[in-house]
Amino acid sequence: MNHLLEHKKVAIIGGGPGGLTLANLLQQKGIAVKVYERDANQYTRQQGATLDLHHESGLKALSRAGLLEEFKKHYRIGADKLCITNAQATPLWDDHQDEVIADFGNEDFRPEIDRGPLRDILIKALLPETIIWNSHFEKLQPLENGWEIFFKNGNSAYTDLVIGVDGANSKIRPYLSNISPIYSGITIVEGNIYHAAQNTPTLWKMTNGGKIFAMGSEKSLILSTKGDGALSFYTGTKESENWLQTCAIDFTNKDSVKKWFMESYADWSDIWLEIFDTDESYFVPRPMYHFPLNQSWETQSNLTIIGDAAHRMPPYAGEGVNMAMQDALELAEALTESNFSSIQDALQAFEKQMLERTSVVTQDTLINTDLIHSENGLAEMLAFFKVENKDEAEIV
Repeated sequence: MNHLLEHKKVAIIGGGPGGLTLANLLQQKGIAVKVYERDANQYTRQQGATLDLHHESGLKALSRAGLLEEFKKHYRIGADKLCITNAQATPLWDDHQDEVIADFGNEDFRPEIDRGPLRDILIKALLPETIIWNSHFEKLQPLENGWEIFFKNGNSAYTDLVIGVDGANSKIRPYLSNISPIYSGITIVEGNIYHAAQNTPTLWKMTNGGKIFAMGSEKSLILSTKGDGALSFYTGTKESENWLQTCAIDFTNKDSVKKWFMESYADWSDIWLEIFDTDESYFVPRPMYHFPLNQSWETQSNLTIIGDAAHRMPPYAGEGVNMAMQDALELAEALTESNFSSIQDALQAFEKQMLERTSVVTQDTLINTDLIHSENGLAEMLAFFKVENKDEAEIV
């Protein structure tokens, strides 16, 4: 089949779900693609909370890649169950007793999977040596009609088309756009507790294989169980944009983080302090940014970006990974299945569609972010669930 990328080399920078989905979709069309990933190998420990995949985006992309049946073998049944509590850990809404119905044809069904297993599924489907590990991007340099890519390990590679899928702090994005992100007003402290049944037994039992969403005093705390027995969590508090420079918290020291938590969450139950009772944990502060809703840039003929690199946003709609995987699907279609006269025309049409779609999603996410951290956020959240009885992934 003839297409725009025939006899072309494609380099994907970043081996997360978006980049790996794109690599699979392009490889199925016979395109020469390499994924450059900074991790040392496939088995580098996976961090972060579980991911819920949506019918019209993440699941659709997996289906088009021929990987939906493999996904069904590895997703975590019941991991989408949710308990909403107040600051005192009093359960106010809980759907753990509801029957689990795995209906992949239902657009409201949003199955959850840990990052590691999802990544493994996507990697396994690729041809051997598609991924070049230990390739931490350093810089791009124009060469002929393409790019020379330089990596921190001293290696370099030529490619005809670069696709940046390297996350919220993308090093590829500045080659395309100088638009700065906007601070949302919320900073997250993300963490992970290993062997949580032993190290945080009370909270592990409360999450009951699913999630806890606690709200109060214009703050949030979200906990998620993981298939490896870990408990991931993230706080959400209103902080100044330069808070990390002024707060004097040592995020490598759990006692320092605990001191901050006890002060910031002073009117919350002591039950949450169990988070800090083990050394088998880590903490990472993450100020939440987003790009302007009307962002755009001049399309290039040999460079584009997708996922968080293109449209980062807070996590309060569960859309990050889904938008990245939908980007991958739509970009692959533009480059291989549409009748564009040039790669630049295909990229221009794709970027326009992507930015319009994700502008709406970003706006919805910001509404959720404000609601969750508002004075009446808990009441509004409960009203939503009790009245609508919808899947929690629309908000979490």
